[in-house]
Amino acid sequence: MRSSKPVTVTLGEMQERVEARVRSGGYASVSEVVRAGLRALEREEAAVENALGRKVQEALDDPGQPLPADQVFAELRAHHQGRLNAAQDGD
Repeated sequence: MRSSKPVTVTLGEMQERVEARVRSGGYASVSEVVRAGLRALEREEAAVENALGRKVQEALDDPGQPLPADQVFAELRAHHQGRLNAAQDGD
């Protein structure tokens, strides 16, 4: 007995790419291609989560003096104003 129920998915322009993978013999069915895609997505999400976790830990472990929030926001405002000025100059 099947442990999951069938699901209908509209692939749009991806349909041909999925069918090509089945025709090539790399996969036995469209379902197998979709499952492989979901496994790849899970690996990608886990890698991003791990990378972000490492970055957060690095920031927490950084012995440097933290920047005051008003300084950070002032620098961000100046950066964005510079980008706006450059975009306006380019028009």
